[in-house]
Amino acid sequence: MVFYINVILILFSFLYSQENSPSHFWKKYNQDQKIAFINGVYGTVSKLKSHHKSEVRKQYMHDKNWIEPYYIERYYEIADEYRANSVGYDLTIIASHMDAFYSNSDNYNIPILEALRIVSLVQDGEQKKANIRLLRAQQKNNNF
Repeated sequence: MVFYINVILILFSFLYSQENSPSHFWKKYNQDQKIAFINGVYGTVSKLKSHHKSEVRKQYMHDKNWIEPYYIERYYEIADEYRANSVGYDLTIIASHMDAFYSNSDNYNIPILEALRIVSLVQDGEQKKANIRLLRAQQKNNNF
C-alpha cells in the first residue's frame, strides 16, 4: 500500500523537478486534460482505499477479537480529503476551483495534490481545515 503511494509521489517529483512551478504545470493544460487529471487522482485514491480495505479484511477475517485500529480509520479520513464528495461526478467544478486557486500568486508553488486536497476540503464545507492546510502550504512552499 505504502509502495503505491511512494511510486505516485516519485512520479510527481519527476514532473516537478523541472523549473516549472505547479501553477505553470496546471495552467498549460486545457479543461479536458485537467478534468482527466482530477479523475485520475480521484480514481487512484478510491482504488488504493478499496484495495487496502480488502487486504485488511483478508488478514483479519478469522480473528473474532480484532478491532480496527485508529490509524487505519485516520488513513481513510486523510485519503477522503483528496476527494470532494459534494460535487459528485461534475469535476469541472473542481477544475475551475483549481484554476482560481492558482490565480493567486501566493499559491503558485503549492504542489498540485496539496492544492487539490485544499480545494476538495473547501468544496466539502471544511473551511477551517482547508484554511489551515492552505496557510501551512503557503509557508512551506513560499519560504515566508
